[in-house]
Amino acid sequence: MPAHMQTTPEKKQKKRTLALVFITLIACCLFLLFLSLGIWQAERLSWKKDLIARVDARITAQAVPAPTPQDWPAISAEKDEYRHIFVEGSYIKGKEIAVKALTVLGSGYWQLVPLQTKDNGVIYINRGFVSDEDYKAGLLNQNIPAGETSLSGLLRISEPDGFFLRPNEPEKDLWNSRDVAAFATKQGLNHVAPYFIDADKAASSAQTSGKQPVGGLTVVSFPNNHLSYAITWFVLALMVLGGTLFTWFYKDRAK
Repeated sequence: MPAHMQTTPEKKQKKRTLALVFITLIACCLFLLFLSLGIWQAERLSWKKDLIARVDARITAQAVPAPTPQDWPAISAEKDEYRHIFVEGSYIKGKEIAVKALTVLGSGYWQLVPLQTKDNGVIYINRGFVSDEDYKAGLLNQNIPAGETSLSGLLRISEPDGFFLRPNEPEKDLWNSRDVAAFATKQGLNHVAPYFIDADKAASSAQTSGKQPVGGLTVVSFPNNHLSYAITWFVLALMVLGGTLFTWFYKDRAK
């Protein structure tokens, strides 16, 4: 074999060292990536706990007056969703809307009815759940309180455009989400609030007789898997660090 084609032990060692340095650089990048993701998830965990605590406080708080039209532009999900509020006004009959719903009581519809408030605004009220059977029997358009009424419930932010694979179809009057702007456009209503109210259970049956929609079914649930995610990223970071240190240790032992 020609001398220039022979590989000396020094050349082999140099190649191993360069390869190890390259692997170490990649490992450092992965370690920093996994570590940063773990820290980010830990921060998200703190944020989620704070969010859950704030929402719990809103739900259990004494009901306060609903935001008025001048307050509407400042409403946001972060600071307003699930606030416990009350409102006074008169239902606008003949404009009831059925929105597909799946609840602990089974499948059916939410009954949403616009309420004309004393300050000349309109707020859609989710009076509660109507089963498929009751919907077919015409309950959606029955037993709506006449005249002035007051109710309390949870402020909910509008749900525009429906859901993935289940869009709203206003032209067919088929609704999969509670999109108050689309409701208002469809029904020709003006000065409509950018939120709706999930009526409390007591409010859905007050001031009228007969079978009523079932209120108080709002599901308040926030998945909180950030701790397990953080642990996963930190473990991966430690595995990369441990593997790199072992590789360098093995290299020194192999000399």
